[in-house]
Amino acid sequence: MKHFLDIHKTDAAELRGMIDAAHAMKIARNGRPRGAPDDEMPLKGRMVALIFEKPSTRTRVSFDVGVRQMGGETMVLSGKEMQLGHGETIADTARVLSRYVDLIMIRTFEEATLLEMAEHATVPVINGLTNRTHPCQIMADVMTYEEHRGPIGGKKVVWCGDGNNVCASFLHAAGQFGFDFTFTGPEPLDPEEKFVEFARAKGSRITIQRDPFTAVEGADLVVTDTWVSMHDPESAKERRHNQLRPYQVNEQLMSRAKPDALFMHCLPAHRNDEATSAVMDGPHSVIFDEAENRLHAQKAIMRWCLGV
Repeated sequence: MKHFLDIHKTDAAELRGMIDAAHAMKIARNGRPRGAPDDEMPLKGRMVALIFEKPSTRTRVSFDVGVRQMGGETMVLSGKEMQLGHGETIADTARVLSRYVDLIMIRTFEEATLLEMAEHATVPVINGLTNRTHPCQIMADVMTYEEHRGPIGGKKVVWCGDGNNVCASFLHAAGQFGFDFTFTGPEPLDPEEKFVEFARAKGSRITIQRDPFTAVEGADLVVTDTWVSMHDPESAKERRHNQLRPYQVNEQLMSRAKPDALFMHCLPAHRNDEATSAVMDGPHSVIFDEAENRLHAQKAIMRWCLGV
């Protein structure tokens, strides 16, 4: 049984196989109506539970559509409906769900919830997001870069802003896919040292650079994310804005990257905060390809988990 819990917990060769499979499935769908099923129906007769403790647009729609395109069915469950860890334990929930479904995707707050679910489930579990990591997003991002510019190995990726869960998974990916990674942001928001150490141990060059204009010089890819979470209190939001305003990705900053550099943002975005609309809608931006590729990358992840 294969869980997809984090990029650094999955063999690099298997990650590469998932990216290649995602590309192939996307190509195979060319010219087909969006609602039409795939030629192959590897999830026919399979039931997938999609658990959302945190609200979602892209994760929910892309997983739901992906399962349906592959012939399976979904059961979408909210945290309020399940009361995970309140009353019934997460371990017992995992055991029960495993009797009903073939695969579990969970988008939750605490990493411990994901790990306990995986420990006690007897079906594969996929990390749809936790407060610490977001591996499905980065699989889509690697796919998107390679779709436009070829192999990501040896390239320079620059992260601007908060060393959050998406940044953490990018660091894991740097180690597994062999690209260099520069973080530029205020020191209090640096990524966890554990994530940095993993990538460095794998041979990737990891740089912390406070000056964003120096950081993006020679960048092949510039990435940012929202400065605030919807769950942050107003006082925290104001503090974050003050800390991160110098790291906004705007046209002036992008001009210091390579002429053919790409820009990514996993969305949702607060336009003209972390990135300007001129960049998000400009020639470097691939944000909507990135969003679409969540679908294809996650289909490949589900097939890998189920061995189909």
